[in-house]
Amino acid sequence: MTDRMPLDFDPPVRQLRALLLGVADDDLTAPTPCDGWSVGDLLDHLVTLTSAYLRAARKQPGATDTVPEPSAAHLPTQWRSRLAVLLEELATAWKDPAAWAGTAPWGGVTTPAPALATAAMNELTTHGWDLARATGQDFAADPRSLEALVGFLSPRRPDGSPVVPPTTADLEDEPTLLAKVVELTGRDPQWHPGTHHHGTRATRDAA
Repeated sequence: MTDRMPLDFDPPVRQLRALLLGVADDDLTAPTPCDGWSVGDLLDHLVTLTSAYLRAARKQPGATDTVPEPSAAHLPTQWRSRLAVLLEELATAWKDPAAWAGTAPWGGVTTPAPALATAAMNELTTHGWDLARATGQDFAADPRSLEALVGFLSPRRPDGSPVVPPTTADLEDEPTLLAKVVELTGRDPQWHPGTHHHGTRATRDAA
């Protein structure tokens, strides 16, 4: 393991922390690209998964057995500060080379740690995009992380090779990469609150 981690969690964490500051209390009931979820539901989901991936990075048992149905009613009173702290702790935890070594507990089984890290990056990136779209905020993602997510999300044959390998054009720039990731998670890159009922049915879980 080199000193440089395979994925840098700082960019998506910075982006999400900035987005949290732009979420008003009135936004909590607004729709999101996750079908049937409000902004409040999405934030509750982020709290749950950030906590779980943090425990997984630390190799702590019971990272998660099941992901509960999110509900804005479950949000802690100080959800902005609570989620911001959890996100910072997550980014710090995955800077430790030990987090990437071997396996980590997830869903009652052990899973290769790098796969869990990539899944966590996927959650932060795609749900960050969901939150930005739902609340009318700008969103930017790290191109290096997006490249990894395209490979992670692309359908694969039994031998592990991609069904449709990304072309050079797919990997040209951040907007193109981001649109590709959004599409691979079942979302409509053009989604916005005013047309949410006309777009592609988005998957609820990013991974």
